[in-house]
Amino acid sequence: MSSAQAEEVEKKPEEKEAQEAERTVVAAPKKTLKWGIVHIYSSYNNIIVHLTDLTGAETIARASGGMFVDAGRLEPTPYAATRAASYVMEIAKQKGIEAVHIRVRAPGGVKAKTPGPGTQAAIRAIARSGVIIGRIEDVTPIPHDSVRRKGGRRGRRV
Repeated sequence: MSSAQAEEVEKKPEEKEAQEAERTVVAAPKKTLKWGIVHIYSSYNNIIVHLTDLTGAETIARASGGMFVDAGRLEPTPYAATRAASYVMEIAKQKGIEAVHIRVRAPGGVKAKTPGPGTQAAIRAIARSGVIIGRIEDVTPIPHDSVRRKGGRRGRRV
């Protein structure tokens, strides 16, 4: 083996170390986000969008469909839901909320177990507002046994 080949063999490990040093990327320090929970209560009569802190005890902002439309029949509509969610997220940005979890709730129990028509629109409005969405969960109360309906033993007399 000549001396030129020996020098090449010696240089190769050094070159590999230099290339590995170039490849390692230092990660930026992680930024801690300020989280909140958006509670969406959606029935067939109204929609309520309620933003709280992570404990759920401190209200940051709240809006309902009736705040943005005139007629009572328009309260649960997607338009009212979009306006309510946009209003709440505007306040959230002012307060410094950067990420949210979404909890969707229908009336449940003996009433409707499916959310009203404005739920999807409210979630879309929250997504468009620019905040990070963590998880979306359904928290509708579902009975595991029978629940007695209102009206008494003889029922509703029409």
